[in-house]
Amino acid sequence: MTGGGEDPRVTELRSAVARLRRRLAAHPGEFADRTIAEEELAALDAMAADGTPEIPRLRRSLLLIAGAIGSVSALSPELTEVRHAVDLFGGPVRGQG
Repeated sequence: MTGGGEDPRVTELRSAVARLRRRLAAHPGEFADRTIAEEELAALDAMAADGTPEIPRLRRSLLLIAGAIGSVSALSPELTEVRHAVDLFGGPVRGQG
């Protein structure tokens, strides 16, 4: 926990999600799964705002976001930041699916 009481992992997740949401909103191109990405980013933000997100739900949202915007190379740096922020909650899970 930080001096302010918020888990630094939550702070990092909220910051990464906010950057990707802003970048997605500013992206001029339309793509079929944009709504899915926007909804899952909102879900990630809500989970982080609650304080201690559920790791399986974080990972599910990350997979949906990556699937929705993974082919949009302009959003790749921000997507990578979100992935790293999710990994702070326990790293990659192997062998579960």
